[in-house]
Amino acid sequence: MDTMTVSTSPSLASAAAQALSAEQQAQVRKLQASDTAVRQHEQAHLAAAKGLAQGGANFQLQKGPDGKQYAVGGEVSIDTSPGNTPEETLLKARIIQAAALAPVDPSGQDRAVAAAAQAMELQAQTEISLQSATEKKLAKQYQADELPKTLLSTTA
Repeated sequence: MDTMTVSTSPSLASAAAQALSAEQQAQVRKLQASDTAVRQHEQAHLAAAKGLAQGGANFQLQKGPDGKQYAVGGEVSIDTSPGNTPEETLLKARIIQAAALAPVDPSGQDRAVAAAAQAMELQAQTEISLQSATEKKLAKQYQADELPKTLLSTTA
């Protein structure tokens, strides 16, 4: 199997950059800055999502005047389904919020995801508190039913 390695020497890259007009060079610099910011933004989501990220980041690319592709937008898919229990849902909701708000500059969509996760968290907390109240009531009833009647009556 034949292989070929292609490399661009600094002088060729410099010549290619010089072939671009000043306006095109400014556009390349703008695209490079966008690419860096978008990749950092999506990486922040991935880092905070723990095991809830569904794959890696997907990027919307734009070809620059230099022929290279630059990321100008991106997204990370996160599992936002409720957990199997209210406690699991509570934990997932907190992770989702952290992942959505992880970038330095969360987008409107990021804030919407965080708000939905906050609502999920509040619902889970409500379910947990209702569950706890029911469990306490049942435990109290169970304890009263199981104690021998002689222990329940007070004697002086």
